[in-house]
Amino acid sequence: MTAEQIKHFIQGGKWVSISPELRPSISKNAAGDILPFYLTRSFTYSVGDVFECTVINYADPSAKIPLVEITIKGHLVWQGEHPLTAGAYNLDYVADIAYEVTPLNQAFADAINKIPNNTLSQWEPNKTQDVKGKAFPAFGLTEGQIYIDYDLIYIYNDFLFNGSKNVDGRAFDKPENRPTNLQVPLVRKF
Repeated sequence: MTAEQIKHFIQGGKWVSISPELRPSISKNAAGDILPFYLTRSFTYSVGDVFECTVINYADPSAKIPLVEITIKGHLVWQGEHPLTAGAYNLDYVADIAYEVTPLNQAFADAINKIPNNTLSQWEPNKTQDVKGKAFPAFGLTEGQIYIDYDLIYIYNDFLFNGSKNVDGRAFDKPENRPTNLQVPLVRKF
């Protein structure tokens, strides 16, 4: 598909995880091994290159213990073809509308409350705060900066693929960290 065909194809409905997904985190255990984290994703795409992505992180591989819900809303910036395969495109997810964080677990709220922060309220379960453009060290966000996820997109047999997380847990927060492999696909849910 061309980029224009993908833009049209992804609109309508919601794209969701097939099952809970496993990702490497930036955290390591005492032996230096990278710790896993678990999540589910959902995306919606609208006219004008607008997107909404909701990620729920879990404490367990079965997704029974939710920790936090993160919803980013913003605009897509298409950056040309990705060398991974024909029909894959570099795609930047610019969180210029909202970056909402909702703790879903008291232990998670307690953990992020221990990190000093002067621009946000005390974290509480099920209380959403928009951290767009604010300092939020727990997520590596800097005051005055809009978060951009430098990703990729690819459609194959009605599956939507984004990039696979870097094996060392690095975020896609710089163009040089853009993924080079495909993640588990999303399926369309109407």
